Amino acid sequence: MTYAVTISGSPSAASRSARLLRFVESELAEAGIEVRRIDIRALSPAALLAADTSHDDLRYALAQVAGAQAVVVATPVYKAAYSGLLKAFLDVLPQDGLADKLVAPFATGGSPAHLLALDYALKPVLSALGAQHILRGVFAVDQQVPKEEDATLDAAIAERLGASVDQLSQWLHEREVIRQWPANAAGDIRSARSARSAQGAARPTLAA
Repeated sequence: MTYAVTISGSPSAASRSARLLRFVESELAEAGIEVRRIDIRALSPAALLAADTSHDDLRYALAQVAGAQAVVVATPVYKAAYSGLLKAFLDVLPQDGLADKLVAPFATGGSPAHLLALDYALKPVLSALGAQHILRGVFAVDQQVPKEEDATLDAAIAERLGASVDQLSQWLHEREVIRQWPANAAGDIRSARSARSAQGAARPTLAA
């Protein structure tokens, strides 16, 4: 099963970074992509802080990441750093937990001064977890992302998120084709063999 997993690193449900995730999730769904969400704030705090990967919450969340072909991470930026909640979750991922996945990092912050947190704080950690394919990412200041669901995102931010969705969709569709190729190839081989057998049976037998 090919799918994308989205990870919210915000401690609040009604956050701007979560709003970015919801926009991306909606666009991916319209493109026919299955999306599974991980809200880190909903995981067991005790298990997260103790890195107890045997806990049901963490075991399930880690399995979702492991099975995904694309990972979308969204976080608020505080004091030029991504959220402590996200850090706690990334700390429990295996060292190669993001290998062979397309990763899209998104962040929101109070001012453009936090922009470099994506490149100099978050992306190096994603790379250390095995991510070799990381999108450029999208950073939005608070004024560009209203919390209200019926409010419109800033046009420039919506356009950049849309470009990220296009890249994610293309990657996932390609992975689905690759995933299905062995089964399709086997089916083609069986069909060809059946056709040859039918042709052989249909040939007239020469009299001795």
